[in-house]
Amino acid sequence: MKHGIAGVLILSSLYLVGCSSLPTVEREPEEERDRGPAQPVDLSHVPDAVPRQEVRTRAGNSNPYTVLGRTYHLLDDETDYKERGIASWYGKKFHGRYTSNGEVYDMYAMTAAHKKLPIPSYVRVTNLDNGRSVVVRVNDRGPFHDGRIIDLSYAAAQRLGFVDQGTAPVEVEIIVPDGKAPAPLRVENSGGHVEGGAFLQVGAFSSETAARAQADRVSGLTDQEALVISPAGDDQLYRVRLGPFTETTQLHQVQELLRQGEISQAHIVYDR
Repeated sequence: MKHGIAGVLILSSLYLVGCSSLPTVEREPEEERDRGPAQPVDLSHVPDAVPRQEVRTRAGNSNPYTVLGRTYHLLDDETDYKERGIASWYGKKFHGRYTSNGEVYDMYAMTAAHKKLPIPSYVRVTNLDNGRSVVVRVNDRGPFHDGRIIDLSYAAAQRLGFVDQGTAPVEVEIIVPDGKAPAPLRVENSGGHVEGGAFLQVGAFSSETAARAQADRVSGLTDQEALVISPAGDDQLYRVRLGPFTETTQLHQVQELLRQGEISQAHIVYDR
């Protein structure tokens, strides 16, 4: 199973509940199971993902796309999506690798992989065995394993209480930020160029001093001058960004340099 590509989704664009019968939850063979951290880590304090409007890029949203000889189509309208099925999780095997939209997978963040929801999307996942719920941000594709509808980060699976067994019956429901229509897709052309350019955001700070310290750090790692974006309106955060990038290859190269410098939370934004 490959990530940048991760979990199974049997769904339609209708409001799906699927309450009647769920597949039997089975333990994976020991040799096929992914792993969490070497030492137990308590992630009960990790907050849910916070739904917000984000521009959707072509990265991660190729439609249709083909994996392992099977072709998948993204949902035309996900605003009523709700489904029950089996969830799994992925961890150390993919930690630090790129997700489908060019971000770096962090098994300690509240994220998920899904076959047919646009990237990014936000969903509430409820463990039907114990009633626990989390909100995660979908930024990856998969899992391409029969009978599963979503693949969760290690942190999300721990919060839901099924890390040890590997899978669990869940309900997955879309969350539309602010009740507004999904953000439009931003198109990359066939040459790998991004219309209007893109930035990598590497932090948001309430302190200008902290923001400038982060800017100095990432500039040293990448040989690119980082920008400190001052607060605007009611927003009191100083944002640190690199860019703009007009070629996806260059953007991914800089992401890799940041990852090597132990900065794994950089994400793509399009408004300066």
